Amino acid sequence: MSQPPTRRRLLSLAAGTAVAVPLVHAATPAQAAPASPAATPSAAPTPPPTWAVRPFALDQVTLGDGVFRRKRDLMLGYARSYPADRILAVFRANAGLDTRGARPPGGWETSEGNLRGHFGGHFVTLIAQAYADTREAALKAKLDYLVGALGECQQALADHGSPRPSHPGYLAAYPETQFILLESYTTYPTIWAPYYTCHKIMRGLLDAHTLAGNAQALAIASKMGDWVHSRLGRLPTAQLERMWSIYIAGEYGGMNEVLADLYALTGKQEHLAAARCFDNTALLDACAEDRDILNGRHANQHIPQFTGYLRLFDHTGEEEYAAAARNFWGMVVDPRMYSLGGTGQGEMFRARGAIAATLDADNAETCATYNMLKLSRQLFFHEPDAAYMDYYERGLTNHILASRRDAPSTSGPEVTYFVGMGPGVVREYDNTGTCCGGTGMENHTKYQDSVYFRSADGDALYVNLSLASTLRWPERGFVIEQSSAYPAEGVRTLTFREGGGRLDLKLRVPSWATGGFIVTVNGVRQQVEAVPDSYLTLSRDWRRGDRVRISAPYRLRVERALDDPTVQSLFYGPVLLVAQSAETAFRSFSFYREFTLRGDLADAIEPEGRPLHFTTHGLTLAPFHIADDTRYHAYFRRSEPVVVFGATDSGVPNRARGDGLTFLDMLWARAPFTTSGRFVAAVRALAADWLAEGLFTPTERDRVVAAATRADLRR
Repeated sequence: MSQPPTRRRLLSLAAGTAVAVPLVHAATPAQAAPASPAATPSAAPTPPPTWAVRPFALDQVTLGDGVFRRKRDLMLGYARSYPADRILAVFRANAGLDTRGARPPGGWETSEGNLRGHFGGHFVTLIAQAYADTREAALKAKLDYLVGALGECQQALADHGSPRPSHPGYLAAYPETQFILLESYTTYPTIWAPYYTCHKIMRGLLDAHTLAGNAQALAIASKMGDWVHSRLGRLPTAQLERMWSIYIAGEYGGMNEVLADLYALTGKQEHLAAARCFDNTALLDACAEDRDILNGRHANQHIPQFTGYLRLFDHTGEEEYAAAARNFWGMVVDPRMYSLGGTGQGEMFRARGAIAATLDADNAETCATYNMLKLSRQLFFHEPDAAYMDYYERGLTNHILASRRDAPSTSGPEVTYFVGMGPGVVREYDNTGTCCGGTGMENHTKYQDSVYFRSADGDALYVNLSLASTLRWPERGFVIEQSSAYPAEGVRTLTFREGGGRLDLKLRVPSWATGGFIVTVNGVRQQVEAVPDSYLTLSRDWRRGDRVRISAPYRLRVERALDDPTVQSLFYGPVLLVAQSAETAFRSFSFYREFTLRGDLADAIEPEGRPLHFTTHGLTLAPFHIADDTRYHAYFRRSEPVVVFGATDSGVPNRARGDGLTFLDMLWARAPFTTSGRFVAAVRALAADWLAEGLFTPTERDRVVAAATRADLRR
């Protein structure tokens, strides 16, 4: 059975024929906008007692200088410049209001688009985040204007919508028809994803309220929650389950999450009941039981559901929700994860472990990583396991940071949809009006949201990421600055600028930090055990001026594809390196013949002269977060056909075990070797194992040992 076309494919087909035209409704004069609600620093609800760890508000962490702030500033330029009336055009037209001559943005956000309205919801979140970050009055005015106009549209639909919606809380950029058709199981592309668009609008409104204190936004969202309950609360469970199982048409984004968040703000039981209407029971039950049935499912249709399940666990205490989310995360991270942290091929989950087999131009939908980072963050709140933040760092540094083109634009977000992992691919940007264009607007105005967390009791501070930033923690009186050139290097300094007192400072030791992790406090080295993929705790009475210096030297390393260990990616510390080449076949790299006794890839890969740039096999290796139009190879094929030690060739084939690891793979995994004698002893022992497993003949074993004895790898 053929796979339905992806939304990205339909967009590309339509791009050649679509003509942007202004929406022309002007029969009903726009209502006067209500007075702008007063801004408050934060209107977020109290974190639930199920959270062991809690985040800081977006405005409590300020980005310092560096690549993250530069990327953020590119998106801020778009946020400041893009006309609010263009975002509002589709809403006003649907409500019969004057569109003020504005054209909708385009892409899927057109006058006839079946997903119209979703991009507007993301845009409201963008402006809310941008305001929380910068406190610019113009951004607050723009946000209040957007919210006020959406309120006008909601009221106009209730008063004289054509057709009039079933409940006065309805707000969308198209009539209620799509929601009605979904209840009779109409499929995509006749309808797209009506509750997906509903989620984006509601999420934007809640962000306007919680990040910028806009009271009207909460009132509008609350009415929308009432409308959702009025539609879904009357439907039998079997009908709901069938609806949510439909490809794309049943995609509802994070409706369960946003309704649970709404309930936390309103206390209305109808909002919590509506959130539970989105239980996708077959998948929920399977994941709760740790049964992996993801193969062939639409990735981004399902990832945000599990963030919603965690929020439902917070309110109901039902462990099935939490277990499903934990297990689902484990089914994606590692088994279905490409080296940049993304997942999926052509929007779909593929078989567990199918990495090398699925590399092409349509991998790693950026929306999916956006949602996997949200899920990782929520899981960490419940269980502060370093593995969640290790994945977060990977996805943020190598996918999200790489997803914004390094060029200014005021007409489009300039972000990626798919990020190809196949040989010789190129990133494509813009994505105005698409799902990834929407989440992409959000990605780059909230980089700081997971740099620091605090324990629920306020006695501990988790330092999760190395981004240059300043934390203001008024409840404890602390102002802490992290100076860092990350991702350029693994050295950073935490300085207590204000405040003091007892605090457990928890420093994440990344999984890649195998070259050491040295911590000093005021110049004195701390005698602490640093275990990769864990947290190291410094407990003391901190004083103003205290300085903590952390050094985690980067090392070159490879990561092997699960289904073919010869297909590999190169990293320098946390940074994915890609070979710049337009060839469409895998490049073949060989490194072991260059190794010295230290067994380091630095013997075979040369620095180019620019930070994070190297050369090998005549190609430039560049950090993937540099976002341009250069064709690249994120994976290469490793070719080590013969057992060779430097210039000494044994002539013996470098055979692999059943798991795909070769003799030389296993040997150099034991490096470094302090002396030639220890190197020869390791070769002799491993050669004996290869003989016992039938991978060497006695003669081949002897030739390998003899070659090791003759080799001089001390340089």
